[in-house]
Amino acid sequence: MRSLLMVLLCMLGALPAPAKDKPPVTYRIPLPPKPDYEPLDWLVGEWSGKTGERSPQGELRLVISYDLDKRFMIFREEVSLAATPTVPATNESWLGILSPDPSGKGFLLRAFSSTGFITRYRVTVDQGAVSLSPEGGEEPPPGWLFRRLLQRLDVGELGETVQVAPPNKSFFDYYTAKLTRKSPQ
Repeated sequence: MRSLLMVLLCMLGALPAPAKDKPPVTYRIPLPPKPDYEPLDWLVGEWSGKTGERSPQGELRLVISYDLDKRFMIFREEVSLAATPTVPATNESWLGILSPDPSGKGFLLRAFSSTGFITRYRVTVDQGAVSLSPEGGEEPPPGWLFRRLLQRLDVGELGETVQVAPPNKSFFDYYTAKLTRKSPQ
């Protein structure tokens, strides 16, 4: 009996002591600051319009909105242009996701086209004008460059100019269009 008592005492001594209550560990991932899209606020809304006289005849529809708690701007555009003697008819849709440039200088736009191209643009803002300049991308049109200029013409009016540079050539105006806001911000 004495040996049994000794064995029990040894076993009780080997048991772990009750743990003290520790506060739960809280993990926090620091979030990047929210972007300042104020210079681009005037673009938000639904726009539609037609190309100008010196452009291929066509219609455009552009919708710009905020998404994901105003951390990104989404651009959606549909362009339909009639054929000309030098260019076939065009029906293209594209989706762009605008975010701050990680360097802290301006914005970057990644554009995904119904043609399969994925391009990247540097976006600069200057008093009612928004310039989209090509910076490559995962799948840009080989050798071709496209740039866009969005200009605030008046309250509810937007001018869009798309310029194209074929391989080893200079930029030329592909089309210009005047769009009006269909729905306000």
